[in-house]
Amino acid sequence: MAHWVYLSIAGENRLARYEMDPASGALRHDGDIEVNGSPGPLATDAAHARLYAGLRSSREIASYAIDRDTAGLTPIAAVSLDADPCYIALDNTDAYLLASYYGAGKVTVHAVGADGVLAETPIEDIPTAERAHCIQSDATNRLVFVPHTAGPNLIYQFAFDETSGKLTPNAAPTVSPPEGEGPRHFCFHPTLDMLYFSNEQGCSITAYRLDRDAGTLARDHSLSTLPDDFSGDNSCAQIHMTPDGRHVYVTNRGHDSVAGFSIDPDTGALASTGHCVTEETPRAFGIDPSGSFLYACGQGTGHVAAYRIDGDTGALTPIARYDVGKNPMWVQFLTL
Repeated sequence: MAHWVYLSIAGENRLARYEMDPASGALRHDGDIEVNGSPGPLATDAAHARLYAGLRSSREIASYAIDRDTAGLTPIAAVSLDADPCYIALDNTDAYLLASYYGAGKVTVHAVGADGVLAETPIEDIPTAERAHCIQSDATNRLVFVPHTAGPNLIYQFAFDETSGKLTPNAAPTVSPPEGEGPRHFCFHPTLDMLYFSNEQGCSITAYRLDRDAGTLARDHSLSTLPDDFSGDNSCAQIHMTPDGRHVYVTNRGHDSVAGFSIDPDTGALASTGHCVTEETPRAFGIDPSGSFLYACGQGTGHVAAYRIDGDTGALTPIARYDVGKNPMWVQFLTL
């Protein structure tokens, strides 16, 4: 079994491929593919046969076939858009690709053909509000949530029909966090009916309880991502959880750190486990599928810092630093 990492190198219009050593977490650069625009969000299907890339400067979503022996990428097709996507995700059937658009303030759903080609015309093209920053479906594939950072400061709630790809606003179509919080990205807990959001402007992480029958979120509690003695400018970026649901992390841009939190396995309650200083402007990061390693991209340095995750405490231990190129924007893992 081989382990791979794809990085979006937005400042150089390329996708970089690295082989990952599953024992040490070391990365080995194994090639690049030039793309027709500035790559941002990435997604792979469950079979790891296709990779999808949001190309922001050229306003496209491109499809690639993944070579199962080398993890090499072969272009399949690209669909033109009228705005640049900031987040893409496949639904749980891999039949639809969901996308959110920060500047355009909307979401779309494209049908995905068996050959990996996206339909030119989206099934859904729904205006929401400015700063739509993320979109994902839940484990049942019946619910979709879309956070919008401060300005709108809203979380949109949709019902999703996996047979048609249609999105329907929930009876309670939005959730309004406290003023200025700015929900940006989120992740689902693997066993609890809980979601965790990183708050861009609020510099915090918030736990929400999910009512799966109603399809609605209820705010539970929130913790700061910053040390008590920090007084500078900061904004939060991505959030990722270990696969076992024990630890969750948020990146701070300004404090330039990864904030760690433990999750109570029974209640879902968060507790701070500290901060690990990392690369300048850590916008994107990722946790490998085993939950053993975390890789943080420095948007301001062009480096990726690798850390080993302590499975018990969640503490991060630095293991390596890699010069990956200008403006790394996304981390996507693949196991073949």
